Amino acid sequence: MWLSKPLYESVPYFYFVAGVVGLVASVYVNDWYWPAICTALGLVCLLIGLVVWLKRRDYRQSCSSRSREIKISNELN
Repeated sequence: MWLSKPLYESVPYFYFVAGVVGLVASVYVNDWYWPAICTALGLVCLLIGLVVWLKRRDYRQSCSSRSREIKISNELN
């Protein structure tokens, strides 16, 4: 499934917002097991958002360092 660039770039932030909403909801909901469910889902969403954001950051840094290395090796030849 392909997403447009603005939508693709906003995915980690969507997870962050969903996680915060879940954690805030766990404070205000008092029925049955909903506080525990909201807390668990909020933490999972925050974790997924963090993992996606860090993976993208690391990949982009490795690509930029590789492109610098290729550029330097081309200049030496």
